[in-house]
Amino acid sequence: GNLGILYTMQGKLVEAEVMYTWALQGYKEALSPELLLVHLPALNTMWGFGDLFSQTGRKEMAKTPVPAIPLLTMSDHIRTRVLAGITVSDTPLITKALAYARKHLNDSAYNHVVRSWLFGHVIASQIPDFQKHDEELHAIAAILHDLGWDKTDELVSKDKRFEIDGANAARDFIAREGEMKDWDNHRLQLAWDAIALHTTGSIALHKEIEVRICCIGIITDFTGPEMSPGGVLTRGVWDAIVEQFPRPGFAKDVVDTLCGICRNKPETTYDNFVADFGLAYVEGYNLKGNRLVDILEAAE
Repeated sequence: GNLGILYTMQGKLVEAEVMYTWALQGYKEALSPELLLVHLPALNTMWGFGDLFSQTGRKEMAKTPVPAIPLLTMSDHIRTRVLAGITVSDTPLITKALAYARKHLNDSAYNHVVRSWLFGHVIASQIPDFQKHDEELHAIAAILHDLGWDKTDELVSKDKRFEIDGANAARDFIAREGEMKDWDNHRLQLAWDAIALHTTGSIALHKEIEVRICCIGIITDFTGPEMSPGGVLTRGVWDAIVEQFPRPGFAKDVVDTLCGICRNKPETTYDNFVADFGLAYVEGYNLKGNRLVDILEAAE
């Protein structure tokens, strides 16, 4: 709780929320509901949450007579887990998605998708317009967004972009492992869109909140915390996440993966950014005759 106050004073609001959350969970486990409301350290933590809510735009939660009481109620119904100091949703489907990603991705890609999830979650928690979003949907989409890089090749097609392979595999996974009463067509489509469009920010960033958050978290893993929207992702939080889900050789692994796609199914790369890697690194890769301008000129 005291660390939460200190971080708030320093403007490190993400770290403050982590500390307050840990403190509140500890008080809840140690004290009865009645004692919680008269125990001064617990009350100080709740009031600290109130200040934090005000500073991060969560005005309605800050207005409650004792801030954070809603969190105590919610925590009885919404399971959470802590990864790299970040409190995130913990549902059976998220757990299954993590295991599925672990099965189909190498270490580098797996760490990337988890970092992308956590970065997106932290950023969304600090931007008022993003705070009311489907956390499970975002988690599933972020965790499964690179199934098109499947190390077993089971999920990789011969004729589709890797983003489409990933979106299709994730949709099949949700249909197989999820409770379909919780996944109507719209929700399922959002998960598909978030994955299919994650490399196309010029489209994804203008779609639904979950699609935007997924894209932002993934982009942030490439650009660093300083480029996060509003700079809300601090270097300290970034470092804590990277320490738990490290990135040695990440850039090289991405290049190798994209070059492999250029070699194995080049026709899926001609109209998108993957072509840049073919031109730069793959001997014999050639766009001539495969660009839209070539097709139009040939049609004259």
